[in-house]
Amino acid sequence: MNLQFHRKKITVLAMLLSLMLLLLLVRIGYLICVKGDYYSEKATKLHERERDIKAARGRILDRNGTVLADNRLVCTVSVIHNQIENPMQVIDVLCRELGLSEEYVRKRVEKYTALERIQSNVDKETGDRIRDLDIAGIKVDEDYKRYYPYGDLASKVLGFTGGDNQGILGLEVTYEQILKGTDGQILTMTDAKGIEVLREGERRSEPIAGKDLVISLDRNIQTYAMQLAGQAMETKEATGVSILVMNPNNGELYAMVNYPEFNLNDPFTLSGALEETLSDTNTQDALNRMWRNGCINDTYEPGSTFKIITAAAGLEEGVVTKDSSFFCPGYVIVEDRKIRCHKIKGHGSEDFVHATMNSCNPVFVTVGLRLGVEKYCRYFEQFGLRTKTGIDLPGEASTIMHKQENMGDVELATVSFGQSFQITPIQLLTTVSSLINGGVRITPHFGIKSVDARGEEQIFHYSTREGIISGETSALLREILEKVVSEGGGKNGQVQGYRIGGKTATSQTLPRGSGKYIASFLGFAPADDPRVIALAIINNPKGVYYGGQIAAPIIRQLFENILPYLGIMEYNYE
Repeated sequence: MNLQFHRKKITVLAMLLSLMLLLLLVRIGYLICVKGDYYSEKATKLHERERDIKAARGRILDRNGTVLADNRLVCTVSVIHNQIENPMQVIDVLCRELGLSEEYVRKRVEKYTALERIQSNVDKETGDRIRDLDIAGIKVDEDYKRYYPYGDLASKVLGFTGGDNQGILGLEVTYEQILKGTDGQILTMTDAKGIEVLREGERRSEPIAGKDLVISLDRNIQTYAMQLAGQAMETKEATGVSILVMNPNNGELYAMVNYPEFNLNDPFTLSGALEETLSDTNTQDALNRMWRNGCINDTYEPGSTFKIITAAAGLEEGVVTKDSSFFCPGYVIVEDRKIRCHKIKGHGSEDFVHATMNSCNPVFVTVGLRLGVEKYCRYFEQFGLRTKTGIDLPGEASTIMHKQENMGDVELATVSFGQSFQITPIQLLTTVSSLINGGVRITPHFGIKSVDARGEEQIFHYSTREGIISGETSALLREILEKVVSEGGGKNGQVQGYRIGGKTATSQTLPRGSGKYIASFLGFAPADDPRVIALAIINNPKGVYYGGQIAAPIIRQLFENILPYLGIMEYNYE
């Protein structure tokens, strides 16, 4: 009886053990056949150390192929704690070669991390010297640092990158996804203690370089415009000078100068000893001001250059013709306000063409009032002034304009000759381009195309909007603005052998009576078939401050040099 009972127990136990063994075999089979790859990958990751291989950032080239932003090969020096055999040797070498303090290096060498970066952007010669010492625990990886061959040229357009080679300002930010590329990796096998298993070697995934960016900026035109801006700032003791040069038919920008510029290869250093006297907050504010692109980030009262917009609206609506007669006594009364002309004695009798040549405020106030608030605001919107231009640079400011419901005749009168509201220089240039090119609203831009390592191109396209004004009004406006330069207040903008159109402006900054002015001149050539348009703005000039006297000569000198360079032939007067 007992023997039979024990036999049953042994049989049951054997069956249970067999079942457990079978389940165990099934589980092992499942782990090997089904989940094998998953756990193999987990184990590999557990014993692998990852180090990035930085991708080369795409270059930025001007329209002629000149490299404006490039890369220099540098090194990143790191330590792997578990692989260090002689900590004091590591500390001594890194302090000596990198010029770092012992406290700084020791803190990182003794830190229990898989990979601790000691210093990036180390010059290649130093990096190679450290690598050649072959000290356990020190890793030297190649990296890239952004380099700008022309220093401060177009600094506020190109922008710069940070320590991680990521765009911080300008085109470097806008086209980050095109320029940045894809980093590679070095994978090194280690044992349980984190020591490299040398026989396993390394696995690498190679980086993919960023694409090159070709832009419309012309280095030669930018350089010359920058020289003119520097001369104007020095001779007029101005606080800043801006110059814009663009193709009015497609929006390609040839130059954008905001003088003074800054050194792209040392963008965090303020000029002079100013930085030493500033707190951290004030230093950052000063850097932000130094980096600021006034052509797109700042607004200003355009003054008489805005009379081009009022003229276009008045001519298009038919409230004025080029032969319309006016009388200027030196002022105009609007409600309870007496708005003066710059010529105190007045211009007397004049037609609209001569009123534009004379930049007569009372006449343009009259045109604005004839249009009325509703129609003027409609044209303001139709011309695109209430929306941003869409330029491919970050931080474009919006137009600051009265709301229609808050505008009375006084506000309308001041807007008509370019006061009591603010726009950006790029907005003014873009809008005038649309009015003189036949009525097509274009998008100002720098980006033309991207090019990858295989030479494959991606052409960029930008929106346009037709029907801003009629072709007839555009042609008449060009004719009137040519008269302004050939016979009117813009005479200093004339270029021998060429037909130039344009408009001067002299606006007083706020608060009124401060004695500070903005002098500007907007010009285009040839007047009958515009292929280039430019705007010069001088902020707070000392002494003579009239746009026709100090800003127009800048555009004249610019055109004298760049019109032949662009292949624009002299006009045949025969």
